[in-house]
Amino acid sequence: MTAETDYAPALEQALRHSLNHLEKAKDGPVAAAATLAQLRARLGRPLAEDGMEPAQVIDELVRDVEGGILNSTCGRFFGWVIGGTLPAAMAADWLTSAWDQNAAIHACGPAEAVIEEVVGEWLKEIFGLPQAASFAFVTGTQMAHMVCLASARHRLLKRAGWDVEQQGLFGAPRSAS
Repeated sequence: MTAETDYAPALEQALRHSLNHLEKAKDGPVAAAATLAQLRARLGRPLAEDGMEPAQVIDELVRDVEGGILNSTCGRFFGWVIGGTLPAAMAADWLTSAWDQNAAIHACGPAEAVIEEVVGEWLKEIFGLPQAASFAFVTGTQMAHMVCLASARHRLLKRAGWDVEQQGLFGAPRSAS
């Protein structure tokens, strides 16, 4: 088996379904049409004993989520900011999945780590931040919240004369006022 014979059918199905979704998104409804009960009935089937062809998995997934996908990719969606489905962004996201790199350190994903360095520099320039400012990318909102809380804790305790990284939390001032 080669990557082409293993991956091509599922990826080609995903491409067809993706392009169909994007075409419908232009004028289709923004809200979901399927109820939670309908989605649970379609998706909540018993776990199969045997596997199936990857392209069939994609087809069944698309069939089963029909009506349960918000049209957040269109310009008429004002619910919240998810991102935008731009052609280059979507294609890069597919490559990210195919490459499956860990950008935590240079040794795990050298190119991805350097991409993060470059993008961090660009963002500092865009936002007018000092070149000496540090930056970090996180995996999502939950991790962003944790980073913000840790940063706030660091800053608050620093104002109170406590170095939380060196001294830990035990014994730290209860209030920085």
